[in-house]
Amino acid sequence: MAKTKKGKKPVVPNQPYKFRKRYSTVDIIIQKEKKFLYFIAFALILAGLVYPYASIAMWVGFAFAGYSAIANDSIQTIGTFIVSNEDKKWYWQWLFMGTIFLGTVFYSWYAFNGDVTYQRLTSKGFDQNPDNFVYLQLAAPIVLLLLTRFRIPVSTTFMLLSVFTVSSGAIISMVNKSLMGYVAAFVAAFIIYVVLSKVIKKFVKGQAHGAWVIAQWVISGFLWHTWLAQDLANIAVYLPRQLSMWEFAAFAGFIFLGLGYMFYQRGEKIQHIISEKSEVRDVRSATIIDLVYSIILYYFKEVNNIPMSTTWVFVGLLAGRELGMRLRAHDGPVKFAKTFRLIGKDILSVSIGLIISIILAVAINPVIQQELINFFFE
Repeated sequence: MAKTKKGKKPVVPNQPYKFRKRYSTVDIIIQKEKKFLYFIAFALILAGLVYPYASIAMWVGFAFAGYSAIANDSIQTIGTFIVSNEDKKWYWQWLFMGTIFLGTVFYSWYAFNGDVTYQRLTSKGFDQNPDNFVYLQLAAPIVLLLLTRFRIPVSTTFMLLSVFTVSSGAIISMVNKSLMGYVAAFVAAFIIYVVLSKVIKKFVKGQAHGAWVIAQWVISGFLWHTWLAQDLANIAVYLPRQLSMWEFAAFAGFIFLGLGYMFYQRGEKIQHIISEKSEVRDVRSATIIDLVYSIILYYFKEVNNIPMSTTWVFVGLLAGRELGMRLRAHDGPVKFAKTFRLIGKDILSVSIGLIISIILAVAINPVIQQELINFFFE
């Protein structure tokens, strides 16, 4: 091994500089992943230590769920916003979205007597206050963090809520509503981009007018508010259904600061799901995506209080958009094959998350275990 100066990494002699540089970059990535794995190990140990103590476990579970849900679901509501505003300072984006978050959650807390979920947890199967925990309930958000690290867009609704449900009927209701959301988003995006793709393409040519930036921030803010009304249940499920003033302050403050960290990081690993799609960096394309998504989420929010997977809706939206753009552009079989691979990969990802969440729910809940036994053996 060649000698090096103190503090420098040794390099293999007689190897090109390009290889040495790549070796150094890979080494840095490995070190970062080691830190993440150390954190995962610490989190799993901590969950094992605190789960018998409900008053502590609920806040530890909430902290894990809050970070993991925001990290995984950032692609849905904030992903296009981050990508198309790369030239803006991260703290202005954070203060804008953070203020909307505080206003949204405060309204729900005030209007619904301490409930921060817009009554999503009042539906059957989720309405009981957690007064004891099992280990897997605290481990579920840690598993979600791992899947996020592997860039898998898992549904936090299934991953986190399913481990608290007291009946399989609640899971079936969530799956049915989420499938409806996926189909509605796919069809809506497909029709819009088949019928209007030429018009949209004219809009996205050249430099965007300043009004588009304002429109995107307004629409993204509305989408963020609508998403929060659906998905806050995934985080608050660990906490009492009615929060006191101090509990609310801890809940809102933790998520507000977590948002700041996420904006500072410019999204999590999962952000590539957005970046690999066509033309999402343009503020006009991002605005159209967010507008369609917010309308669909708002509709399903008003249908009933059953929680649903916003991840499935978002994946359906991107899939319909990609297919519609390819069909309207009369692209060749190579580009169509790439589009179907992207769609299939995203469907596989959310399906993996669903399977894992069902396995966790069955492992945790004896009521669901008995229902399955009755179903298969009676």
